[in-house]
Amino acid sequence: MISKIPALILLTLVGISRAADPVEVINIWPDTPPGPEREVGEEKDITKPTDRLVGGSRIIKLANVATPQAHVYIPSKRNSGSSVVVCPGGGYSILAWDLEGTEVAEYLNSIGVTAIVLKYRVPTRSVAPKWLQPVQDAQRTISIVRSRAKEWGLDGSRIGILGFSAGGHTAAMTALTAKRLYEPVDDLDKASHKANAGILIYPAYLSNREQTALQDDVKVTRDAPPMFMVHAYDDPVTPASSLLLALELKRQKVPCELHMFDVGGHGYGLRPVDGLPVTRWPRQCTAWLVRNGWAASPE
Repeated sequence: MISKIPALILLTLVGISRAADPVEVINIWPDTPPGPEREVGEEKDITKPTDRLVGGSRIIKLANVATPQAHVYIPSKRNSGSSVVVCPGGGYSILAWDLEGTEVAEYLNSIGVTAIVLKYRVPTRSVAPKWLQPVQDAQRTISIVRSRAKEWGLDGSRIGILGFSAGGHTAAMTALTAKRLYEPVDDLDKASHKANAGILIYPAYLSNREQTALQDDVKVTRDAPPMFMVHAYDDPVTPASSLLLALELKRQKVPCELHMFDVGGHGYGLRPVDGLPVTRWPRQCTAWLVRNGWAASPE
């Protein structure tokens, strides 16, 4: 049963305070983003009073994102120099903006990691492939972060990408794709678009329909970055995505840490839910980041 404790209290209980406003919000493209222009309507929050609660609160559901943005959150203390681009999920239809975006920035800031919450283009479910425009947005964002690393007190060799569900698919495809998927548009694109680590939380769409192999467009090579993954065995968004990717990373001798929990379902973000150990995944993630020199040990 999902706890009815409000999300603010839950975040406080696990040592994560509400983040301040982002220090900067960047329109990541100087003009029209690459790809076919689409009329998606006015950007808006489509959350309804009848929507289900997660950890005692509803989810901000951003729809009709046509202007991709990077929302930059820099920790006020103990800046480790690491940074992570955060890709909220939402089935390539909406973005779960707080649950899998701004609340993740709060967590990352609490361990000294700069967070860049990516408002990527949605909806793209009718575009083939549906991940292309979000990945273009993510690649461009990584190049921007790397180009401004010195200004923000960051190490350009420690820029990771984290995503949930469809955002986990976006993060995985960004981490695994060696080629820039758009023509460079300015000097910011002289900086590499490649991620140095991938953090995938209940990623979607990586396995084929039969759940026997990765999708044909998911290419894993020895150049893939180290990855951390979390999934629940009973997730209706099949855990085969994480299991098959972890096996392929093993074959390619790429370091990977996978946490598979027996129960937990889907879409919990990092809000603690009573009786579900899967929602404690930030503890394991923090340990992984600290062990690999990306984060400060929790106070």
